[in-house]
Amino acid sequence: MRGLNGHTGTAVGEETVLADITGMLATLLDEYGLDDVDIRMETTFNRDLELESIDLVTLAGLLEEKYGNRVNFAEFVADMDFDEIIELTVGRLVEHVVASLKATEAG
Repeated sequence: MRGLNGHTGTAVGEETVLADITGMLATLLDEYGLDDVDIRMETTFNRDLELESIDLVTLAGLLEEKYGNRVNFAEFVADMDFDEIIELTVGRLVEHVVASLKATEAG
């Protein structure tokens, strides 16, 4: 069985999702005049990117535009305490998106 990207197995892997999220974050950061930020799996939203809660709301909207209801960012962060949200990394979000997409593929 072939996935959406032509590979067998999962349709979307971590590299693809990281690229998607990096693009979304670049769009957000560009509004602040920050267009040369290096975004990696270990990059934190709060400490490294200095995103505010409103930026995370915007990111949630961008995720919904890209992935529809298959990825629920609000549900993802709802189970976290404040410290976990402060320390949230791009990689943890990437892993959540990949897991959510795999779960909906398995249907």
